[in-house]
Amino acid sequence: MAIVKSGSAQYDGLGKDGKGHVSTQSGALSDQPYGFQTRFEDKPGTNPEELIAAAHASCFTMALSFALEKAGHTEGTLKTTAKVSLEKEGDGFTVTRSDLTLTGSVEGIDEAKFMDLANEAKANCPISKLLNAEITLDATFEG
Repeated sequence: MAIVKSGSAQYDGLGKDGKGHVSTQSGALSDQPYGFQTRFEDKPGTNPEELIAAAHASCFTMALSFALEKAGHTEGTLKTTAKVSLEKEGDGFTVTRSDLTLTGSVEGIDEAKFMDLANEAKANCPISKLLNAEITLDATFEG
């Protein structure tokens, strides 16, 4: 059985002059503004790359958390940032990469095992599988 989640967007006007709003099924985002200015000019609001970055960071972190639990660990803290890059390609743009930065503190695990599990989570979290982009991981193990 598939788990299906939804998001929606509306864009009023066209091109640079248009203004959009994005929402999620859960209501975590409700009519959040987005448009050319929020994507390319740092105006208040969100943009698709920021939303992908949040999705990737949260998916990866949850996958690693479950892998650590499966390996017998019960205490720890994981903090991840994802930076998604949008680059000009021909007449359009392409998301070219997602760079994950992880800091982890987990009791009772050595750094080598932690890194193995982190790299498995990077490769196998559902959002990593979805992205057609380079994915990197820079991890700091704090013990």
